[in-house]
Amino acid sequence: MTQAETTPDAPSPSSGSPSGDAVEAHAGQHAVAVARAHGVETMFTLSGAHVFPMYDGAVTAEPTMRILDVRHEQTAAFAAEATGKLTRKPGLAVLTAGPGVTNGVSAVAQAQFAGSPMVVIGGRAPANRWGTGSLQELDQPPILEPVAKLARTLHTAAEVTPGLHEAFTLAGSSHRGPVFVDVPMDEFFNTAASVRPTVAPAAAVEPDGEALQAIARLLGEAHRPVLVLGTDVWADGAEHAALRLVEELGIPTITNGMGRGVVPGGHPLLVTKARGQAFGTCDVAIVVGTALDFRLAYGVFGGKDGAPQASVVHVADSAGQVSGHAQLAGSAYGDLTLVLDGLRESVERLPAKPRWAEWVTSLQHTVAEATARDATLLSATADPIHPARIYGELVPRLAEDAIVIGDGGDFVSFAGKFVEPKRPGGWLDPGPYGCLGAGMGSAIAARLHRPSSQVVLLYGDGAAGMSLMDVDTLVRHDLPVVMVCGNNSAWGLEKGPMQMLYGYDVAADLAPHTRYDEVVKALGGAGEKVTDPAQIGPALDRAFEANVPYLVNVITDVAAAYPRTTFGI
Repeated sequence: MTQAETTPDAPSPSSGSPSGDAVEAHAGQHAVAVARAHGVETMFTLSGAHVFPMYDGAVTAEPTMRILDVRHEQTAAFAAEATGKLTRKPGLAVLTAGPGVTNGVSAVAQAQFAGSPMVVIGGRAPANRWGTGSLQELDQPPILEPVAKLARTLHTAAEVTPGLHEAFTLAGSSHRGPVFVDVPMDEFFNTAASVRPTVAPAAAVEPDGEALQAIARLLGEAHRPVLVLGTDVWADGAEHAALRLVEELGIPTITNGMGRGVVPGGHPLLVTKARGQAFGTCDVAIVVGTALDFRLAYGVFGGKDGAPQASVVHVADSAGQVSGHAQLAGSAYGDLTLVLDGLRESVERLPAKPRWAEWVTSLQHTVAEATARDATLLSATADPIHPARIYGELVPRLAEDAIVIGDGGDFVSFAGKFVEPKRPGGWLDPGPYGCLGAGMGSAIAARLHRPSSQVVLLYGDGAAGMSLMDVDTLVRHDLPVVMVCGNNSAWGLEKGPMQMLYGYDVAADLAPHTRYDEVVKALGGAGEKVTDPAQIGPALDRAFEANVPYLVNVITDVAAAYPRTTFGI
């Protein structure tokens, strides 16, 4: 099969208007019908009386909607956020009033930073009791407004259908992100007549042709260009256009976020392992579908080894995403398939085709050298175990369609270095918000969306402590996931820098050799502790074969810190 035939669902931001006859139903039934019209298959939740009508709406729908209940609302919200990333349609979290909603705020903030489409429906204290001190009475939208595209209350049952249609449409439209609505409890139980909306694909935003021509001219004059492909390339369904651009122009490329896998791991034009040279000595940097933030030196390229500062081009899915702080030599925005195909065609129309063979060869040489150096770490026999050895065993065992999820600091930084997905849509991480605890929700979403694929959750031991109780959710809903914990008994991302700054560290140590595998067993899964590097591979084989939630708890060397060059500030 071709890549196009095996790639997950394309995105479908949508709009539409009501059509047909009015339907009499309670507000929860209307809400479920609207969500289903927008492609929602699963409602992620933790039980709460304020949102009971949503559950009744799911149970009485034809066909029923899956209700997946978790042990902490953060997991429900992170699962909805990851569903949005993977399906490129809004995921749905339903959170009860008060602490149910506030427990989901970090996931909403992550979705805002990462451009993940999701809708959170919150319960709300009843309107007919408002101001009298009923249980969990809290005006929630003002809390969510700073981290959502829209946060509002739907005050009556009649507002639920049009209000939720607006919410899902906005969440799934460029630039994608989270939308929050809450409904007073009494109105949620009320009935109303409502015309269900039709949902149709939104019109693609055409890019400015002159802007694309200007970028093409910059490329035509470039001697050392580099292309960066980020999350929005995947989110906007532009992965095929991006690969066409890379291969037909022959431009060296680095990927980040969910852009990983757009250029398959091992591709000769994927030069992530030569990142320092590419970013430091390029003369033109074209960044597509990701912010010019701390991960990309705030948009400053070149200037290394005597090279001049590079000309920087920023390409985004919408006008508001184009950088306002970086000094840009060019920019464009719009539907990213149209942008990337248009740019490729503009370069092809140049009088002379750019030739970058010497530059590409130099970067490929650096990639080869880095790969050779990495081989030593990936096969390290050190005691305690070097965390890189885990990836030396894991990477050869990953199928092409595996979904790898990172939830941790140093341990997951090594994953970013060594794991190069073969297909788009196979990598999940918190994105620029850097929120620990997101991994379990992501694993739940991944297992539901890709039931036949390997799902591997990479845990730092710090991150594991934030969500491991939801292994109970994996067990109850029969969702086998392979969890690999790099257990160095510390907050490694903080321990090293604090020692560097002060000569000591505090609040950075965890209990030594904690048996997270026994926690998983107690919750109904399986697992084992590994202290011998030679046993990592066999343990992973057992985990993949078990077909249950399985945690491989690898005791690693706290002194083997990831060699980072930035602390994100």
